[in-house]
Amino acid sequence: MFKHHSITGITLESAGLVALANLKTMARRTVLTGTASLLDILILAPGIHTQQNAADQNGGEYPTCGAMTTGYVFRVENQAMVHYLQGVGRPGCLTVVRVSSPGRGKAKKEEIIKRTGVFPKHNGIIATTCYLTACSLTILVVVLLGVIRDWWAIGIVGTLMLARLINAIIIRRRAQQGWKGALEPGVKGDLLVLLSQDRWVRIQGWVDDLKAVTSGQWLRDMTTVEDSFASFASLLVFISAALAGNSSTVGSLLIAALMLMSAGLLGLCNTYTPGLKMYNRSVYISDPPRQYHRRLDMVNELIAEMDRDDWAIGMGLILAPSREKARAAQV
Repeated sequence: MFKHHSITGITLESAGLVALANLKTMARRTVLTGTASLLDILILAPGIHTQQNAADQNGGEYPTCGAMTTGYVFRVENQAMVHYLQGVGRPGCLTVVRVSSPGRGKAKKEEIIKRTGVFPKHNGIIATTCYLTACSLTILVVVLLGVIRDWWAIGIVGTLMLARLINAIIIRRRAQQGWKGALEPGVKGDLLVLLSQDRWVRIQGWVDDLKAVTSGQWLRDMTTVEDSFASFASLLVFISAALAGNSSTVGSLLIAALMLMSAGLLGLCNTYTPGLKMYNRSVYISDPPRQYHRRLDMVNELIAEMDRDDWAIGMGLILAPSREKARAAQV
């Protein structure tokens, strides 16, 4: 096969169009990691030109959030966090997630793993294996293309890698931590988030960690220069698709196989990624989803646990006591 540039009866002049598929796998990977790695340039999968739209994965949803320890009600503005909560939430269920940072909550995390049977470390090994395998495939394909001396195909792969490099640099610049509110060291927080489709998520952790993953902006808006480079990177993907017909049949077959296999491996990597990474914090499920027959049952249970209901009133989960009842209580 590698002694000939063509295969009898097979033509793949449009194989480069695979790169133009609007798959969200790459954007979702960016959401789960909170940024981009320089190793990403070796992951060549469909959807390279859509990576800068990673902040749109939340579908425009900014759910209501109540601080059950203070009573304040606000919205989760971090798009990556919203997308993660949408993935772990289940209709009619309360899912508990925890936010931790290095050096905090290690013993608690191990205790949660024993209690719930959730093994993020094992899932992390699978995700890492899939990611590194996808990187190795790109190197292998480049070597095989060099063996058959298909310089057009090598040029196409190099162009796609350049597009990935540009996007990765821009994502890393945009994902720098910005405004997160005033620091509150040593204070524990407990949030309840109301997502669409009756999905309820409870977020626990230190207040500073909760602010880091819920408040402010995840990916800042691109500057004029960054937008120009992002447009150039997208143009490179389209140029690669247009020039793919100049490569040999074997070269086109290798590129198409690389794109499809990388997309599958990246999808598995996203599936087995144990949680969300952002700003040196980790977000993971601490308790599996618990179903309730009525939302009010869940609210009353949390009110009894927190010994306050101002957050529930502010979120519209229960009615505020009438003035007559309040006066009677005072008397």
